[in-house]
Amino acid sequence: MKPIQPAQRTRGIRYAVRDILAVADQAKAAGREMLYLNIGDPNLFDFRTPEPILDAIVKALRDNKNGYAPSAGVPAALEAIRADAGAKGIRPIRDAFVGNGGSEVIDIALSSLADRGDDILTPSPGYPLYTAIEARLELRPNPYFLDEDNGWQPDLDDLARRVGPRTRAIVLINPNNPTGSVCERATLLGILEIARRHDLLVISDEIYDRLVLDPATPHVPIASLAEDVAVITLGGLSKNFLGPGLRIGWGVLSGPDEATREYREALHKFLRARLSSNHPIQHAIPTALAHLEHLPSVRERLARRRDITVEMLNAAPGITCVSPKAAFYAFPRLHFTTDDGARVAELIRETGVVVVPGSGFGQRPGTAHFRVVFLPPEETLVKAYRAISGFMAGLATVRT
Repeated sequence: MKPIQPAQRTRGIRYAVRDILAVADQAKAAGREMLYLNIGDPNLFDFRTPEPILDAIVKALRDNKNGYAPSAGVPAALEAIRADAGAKGIRPIRDAFVGNGGSEVIDIALSSLADRGDDILTPSPGYPLYTAIEARLELRPNPYFLDEDNGWQPDLDDLARRVGPRTRAIVLINPNNPTGSVCERATLLGILEIARRHDLLVISDEIYDRLVLDPATPHVPIASLAEDVAVITLGGLSKNFLGPGLRIGWGVLSGPDEATREYREALHKFLRARLSSNHPIQHAIPTALAHLEHLPSVRERLARRRDITVEMLNAAPGITCVSPKAAFYAFPRLHFTTDDGARVAELIRETGVVVVPGSGFGQRPGTAHFRVVFLPPEETLVKAYRAISGFMAGLATVRT
């Protein structure tokens, strides 16, 4: 039998967060003690899904909510999602729907919108799932840069220059993964103006919106700033509610009725085709959105770990790190190299500290970065950052 040939579209699909584990496995096999700072999964460390959410899921299971759900989501969940969006100032709300994790919501949002050869403006750095879906849909890559010298705010001039005749949407990740930046109000207004001028949908990934670590930094939902621009705002249980394995995300579509009507029907075609998302876990959405008591403690712990991260990485030779304002990621810059992939592989093999090359998220040409996840306990972070500093000191010695 001849080899089964995979589809051509798979050649462009990369997912750096997990691809790097092949190198980590080599280091582990060589006997290295491993320190994993690569995956944003709070449940691997000292964070637990809040008990009210677990109780709601167990109750739904015992109440036999185990059959197919309505394709868009169970009514109580959709009502809670709409109410939460409305409380954030998002209006007019035209639709809401639930997916199997934020990943499926993103996939459906893009698949319902863009044809082969179209393009979506995606942030660079940004979450690599967007570019993986672009590759699968055979879209033309069209990244816009975030400005490291301006706290990783989107570069509005760069974004505006990249709008072309087949551009369909602007993706915004706010707070941003991998940089932890939070968009300023003026930046959001600038993005809305570009979208308005070119009749573009805004896909605003706000799944970390309740994990802003600086009290003086407000998170502003972009959809709350304009009723005349079509926006899909994404949320879910994965990050704010410490349940990535629950695989529940949602989208809220807002904006003018006439501009969103056909797109709404396209979304629902995909929703109906996949039958439904996880049924019993949807019944925890109203509970989750009503119980936010866990958040102050989570933010306090993350802020301490963020401060350790920024202080120790900025003290390491050849590294600078913009302080993240939200989420649990930092995106330090490497100044001794332009090949972050090779340096990260060396770091993992020599120290056992697993981080992700910045090239997996996108970055300006000629720069090199890596992403760290500062979810592990403080003692683990200190140990990892000392190892990184020692590794960088070795590179500095070689350079001199």
